[in-house]
Amino acid sequence: MGVEQPKTLGSGFVTTSLDKLVNWSRASSMWPLTFGLACCAIEMMATGAARFDLDRMGILFRASPRQADVIIIAGTVTKKMLPVIKTVYEQMPEPRYVIAMGACASSGGIFDTYSTVQGIDEHLPVDVYIPGCPPRPEGLLYGLMKLQEKIRAERNTFGAAIGVGEVVVPDMVSS
Repeated sequence: MGVEQPKTLGSGFVTTSLDKLVNWSRASSMWPLTFGLACCAIEMMATGAARFDLDRMGILFRASPRQADVIIIAGTVTKKMLPVIKTVYEQMPEPRYVIAMGACASSGGIFDTYSTVQGIDEHLPVDVYIPGCPPRPEGLLYGLMKLQEKIRAERNTFGAAIGVGEVVVPDMVSS
């Protein structure tokens, strides 16, 4: 009688939930779409170059929206370009994420004109904002790491993928 000792699985076994495994794999293999609109695109290219080496984090830039799960809106969005951005976003498979890089993508920047979109968040659901004009590569790297944290915190990702319920995203506290 009394409390029995739990049986161990032995060495070589790891237990986890399916959600944690799926989220770990999704966060460790983000594929952003190469979509540069203005000067922020140069900083985005620098982030993907050898000095910052996003490949070590599993982040590989893709040129096709059908292969990408993250779109980085890097630069000034004009109203003429907005339908193209929406079309490319809709071509991306679910789950998909949006990063607004720079002051122009986040709020229109210094361009308070009739032809400039005053923040891409009016048209697409933005997950991470990266401030600056233009933001440094370290800023984009930090934003990508924050997106990885957000992906790891999601719940019911596998259930939503097979049609059972919706993805639950807990509120993230900025640090």
